[in-house]
Amino acid sequence: MKQTRIDRRFAELAAAKRAGLVTFTMAGDPDPETSFRILQGLPAAGADLIELGMPFTDPMADGPAIQAAGLRALDAGMTLRKTLEMVRRFRKQDDTTPLILMGYYNPVYSYGVPAFLDDAAAAGVDGLIIVDLPSEEDPELCLPAMEKNINFIRLATPTTDDARLPAVLNNASGFVYYVSFTGITGAAALDTQAVGEAVTRLKRHTQLPIAVGFGIKTPEQAAAVARHADAAVVGSALIARLADAPDRDTAISAVLDLVKALADGVRNARRDG
Repeated sequence: MKQTRIDRRFAELAAAKRAGLVTFTMAGDPDPETSFRILQGLPAAGADLIELGMPFTDPMADGPAIQAAGLRALDAGMTLRKTLEMVRRFRKQDDTTPLILMGYYNPVYSYGVPAFLDDAAAAGVDGLIIVDLPSEEDPELCLPAMEKNINFIRLATPTTDDARLPAVLNNASGFVYYVSFTGITGAAALDTQAVGEAVTRLKRHTQLPIAVGFGIKTPEQAAAVARHADAAVVGSALIARLADAPDRDTAISAVLDLVKALADGVRNARRDG
């Protein structure tokens, strides 16, 4: 693969000797235009990389907040095709911020893998996180994505032992997303000591950057993760801010204000090692 925006961004972060902030929002939540306004504001607020959720009717790995976000987006008429159009629109103003689509295989399969990858590459998608496709299914999407120079990002969890890791990391690129606890998104407290130990173990198996997500809700928690990992990933906390807002304009400012605070926490974190 040629160097991607994801590769370049992590190289820039390493040169700056700091961790990055990865934000997750759901495409189309609470409606397509508000969602786009949040998306276009994320880089200036401090997001180093962006994950954009692909709404799906049965998000089995997600907790209530992200499930509700997906349903709001679907109710507002969001589709995978419209999600790619949102990426294309974003790229007209930002050609440097890495953008990763995250979700489940069913919408991609229904779209048609070749057509999806052609359209994703043309829109400016840099990476994919497909939570229900294990490495044994690489020919389905991972290998074709690599041919389009789209990073395929793997998930590792506390139950991914050293025997399983080589299979998980096979054909992985961009970065490794470490899920800091077992279970669904947004459902447990963060154990930063365990995160540090896990990142150290993962780095024995791969030279890819390690991003840590699940359970990060505050700037202090983001900073604690940034002391160990190459990036902190925040999603459920942002979606909760959006859902709690009384109106669309307030929702946009609430999400972006939290991103600014999280970014400050990550940037001010003292790196260990």
